[in-house]
Amino acid sequence: MPRGRAPDGPAAPLESPAIIDSHAHVDARQFDADRDAVLGRARAAGVRAIVNVGADVAGSLRSVELAAQHADVYATVGIHPHEAARTTDADWAEIAGLVGRPKVVAIGECGLDRGPWNDAPMELQERLLRRHVALHRETGLPLVIHNRDTFADLFRILEDEVGRGGALRGVMHCFSGGPDEVGRCLDLGFDISYSGVLTFKNAHELRAAARVTPHDRVHVETDCPYLTPVPHRGKRNEPCHVVHTAHALAELLGVSRAEIERLTETNTRRLFGLPEAA
Repeated sequence: MPRGRAPDGPAAPLESPAIIDSHAHVDARQFDADRDAVLGRARAAGVRAIVNVGADVAGSLRSVELAAQHADVYATVGIHPHEAARTTDADWAEIAGLVGRPKVVAIGECGLDRGPWNDAPMELQERLLRRHVALHRETGLPLVIHNRDTFADLFRILEDEVGRGGALRGVMHCFSGGPDEVGRCLDLGFDISYSGVLTFKNAHELRAAARVTPHDRVHVETDCPYLTPVPHRGKRNEPCHVVHTAHALAELLGVSRAEIERLTETNTRRLFGLPEAA
């Protein structure tokens, strides 16, 4: 596979990009004051579509509503592992009920998290993740997987699910592993999505992972309003900044900017079943 030089400095914007932000939270309160302007800046920067991701019942509802209001926004529905200790059967019934709404293209984000802000016991997180996997199998919609410091448990659960019910399909959002984890994720049926972390100076292992990610299994995302890429690090992230991550990825994969646009757009449309751009 072609290799490129890892960028350690600021990433310049792409020229006339045609990008999809495969994971955003434009429904978040951080955008309440200027959401329409944020979407306008994304379009002006060449972002052709945004997959807006639900992280709890309220966020999933907002995501569905946002998708209904904007032709270039699509929704996912799910419950983040931070909410595992507070999720009720009624909450889950609401999520399951949203799956059939127009422009819902995936299940999640869901997964496991051992971050300092998550107080949910791992057994409750695992139960919630398995519920999402079951809904994925029922609907055929891809999974959007969140992982923070839990690769061992995540692989154990997902490998068990594959053994029980066959192949899975989805994306490891905001991928945080190295080359070995890339291989295991691909074997389980998951594509790899890179966030602005790819542009951070010390993200050496992540850049090594990007270099070995197959061209037909890679995506770019912002995870906005979080994880703002260089050169905007320290400011609120928004979908227009996805071009900087795409630029970094193009260098690592040894392809042109135009080619990374084509690759990531094609991959994201295929995974989520998005229609071709008009």
